[in-house]
Amino acid sequence: MHGVLPSRKTSHPPSYTAARSSRLSSTRRRQLQLGAILACSALFIIWVISRLFGYSEERVPAGAPEVAVVTLIDEQDMSKEYIGKIQENRRYYAGRHGYATFLPNVTDYNFGESPRSWALVPALRHALTAFPHTPYFFALSPHALIMNPSIDLRAHILEKKKLEALMLKDKPVVPPDSVIKTFGNLQGDRVDLILTQDGEGLCQGSFILRRGDWAKFFLDTWFDPLYRSYNFQKAEGHALQEHIVQWHPTILAKLAMIPQRLLNSYSVDIASRGGKDVMYKDGEFVVRLVGCELDQNRNCEKEMETYYEKWKHGVEKKT
Repeated sequence: MHGVLPSRKTSHPPSYTAARSSRLSSTRRRQLQLGAILACSALFIIWVISRLFGYSEERVPAGAPEVAVVTLIDEQDMSKEYIGKIQENRRYYAGRHGYATFLPNVTDYNFGESPRSWALVPALRHALTAFPHTPYFFALSPHALIMNPSIDLRAHILEKKKLEALMLKDKPVVPPDSVIKTFGNLQGDRVDLILTQDGEGLCQGSFILRRGDWAKFFLDTWFDPLYRSYNFQKAEGHALQEHIVQWHPTILAKLAMIPQRLLNSYSVDIASRGGKDVMYKDGEFVVRLVGCELDQNRNCEKEMETYYEKWKHGVEKKT
C-alpha cells in the first residue's frame, strides 16, 4: 500500500488572493490620490492667505507717483465750471507733491441699474491698472476740496509709526456700540485700507487704499452684484459698512480707522454725523460738503464757492 503523498504546491495563487491584493492596491491608490489633493488644497490655501495677509514692500520705480488722487466726475449732474474747479484743485495738489491724478467720468463704467455713486468702485479698479507701480490711491469725493495743499499724505498719515499712532483701535465699526470692532493689534505696515468714521458710520467719501492683491479682492467683493441688488439707502456706503466690513474678517483685518478731521472734515453742522466737532477749521487737510448732492435744499456748487475762493486765495498768495 503506497503512502499518501502531499499535494504539489502550485505556482499560481488562488484567485481570492489575487482579488484581495487588487483591492488593497486600489484602496492604496485612492488614499494616495486623496492625500495629494489635500496637500495641494492646503498649499493653495496657505498661498491665498499669504497673498491677502502677507506684506511685502513693493519698490516704486523711479518716476512712478507714490500716490494717485482718484475723484469720480459726473458730467451729467455737474456743470463744467464745477468740474473745472475740482480738477484744478486735485491737479494742483498732486503736482505739488509729485502725485498723479485720476479723474474719470461716471459713464466710463458699467454699474447696471445701481445708483451712479457705485461707479467709484470700478473707477478705483481702473486706477490700479492705470498706475501699475503706484502704491497708494487717495479716493476723494467730487464734493470735497483739498484745502491745505502743503500736507503730504506720507508724513500726514502713511508712515508706519505715524499711522500706528493715529489708528483708533478696538473701535466699534458701527457707532456707538457695535460688537464688531477694529483690530487692537494691527501694525501699520499691514494696513491696506485707511478711512474715517462719523456719528453714523464709516465714510467712503475720503479714504486711502494700498495697492496689492488684497485691494483687488476688496474692490471685487464690494462691487459684488448681490450687494448692488440690495438697494441700500446709502448705496455703496451701506454695503461697505453693514455687510463687507462687519461680516468679512478678511476685510476688517486690513482696515485702519483714523480721526475724522485728518482726512474728512465737514462743511456743515449735522448733529447725527458729529455736529460742530467735525466741522472744518482753517489749516485742516480736506473739507467735504457731505450730503449736498442728496439734499434738495442744498446746492453743492454754491456751497463749494466759499471754500474754493479761500483755497484759491491761499494758492495765489504762495505763488
